[in-house]
Amino acid sequence: MNRSGQRATGFLVLVILLLSFHGLAMARDASLTNIIVTNTRDDLLVYLSVEGAFTKKMEDAVKNGVPASFSFFVKLYRIRSLWIDKKMADLTITHTIKYNSLKKEYAVSRSWDSNSPVVLQSFDAAKKLMTDIDSLKVIPLALLEKSKRYQVQAKAKLSRITLPYHLHNVLFFLSLWDFETDWYTIDFIY
Repeated sequence: MNRSGQRATGFLVLVILLLSFHGLAMARDASLTNIIVTNTRDDLLVYLSVEGAFTKKMEDAVKNGVPASFSFFVKLYRIRSLWIDKKMADLTITHTIKYNSLKKEYAVSRSWDSNSPVVLQSFDAAKKLMTDIDSLKVIPLALLEKSKRYQVQAKAKLSRITLPYHLHNVLFFLSLWDFETDWYTIDFIY
């Protein structure tokens, strides 16, 4: 390979690495916070929030009528020392926001909430509903054993957006709003 071919190859590798690191940096902006595992008399509950989920481009797209969906993954394991951990619960829930420009209101649907969809005038209130989970029932306490170790894992991800074909070329930037948080774990003894 001649010298100009080596430079072109090196430049291409550098560009690919920079784009990879840029993508990782963008993906790390969103994170789960305020994760609480608690219980009622009957159920194990999880509370959590996502910070950094809405970028400026994403807000602009939602305000222009593009729906957005967040998926939350919550898993519960019973920790066993000399055996494989037992999966007790595996929940996937979805929050979706849609803007109605004629009525100037946001509809937020939460798959686990019986009061869904919630219609709001305020975009800030709609974003809060999109990024918060409060009182999510993970499992009935009757299925847990006293004095045993358990682990809750949680993660959030922006779901891929499906647009009509003619909008794919116009709204190509939407691929830049992908995010996925790391898995967060909380260990506890029941």
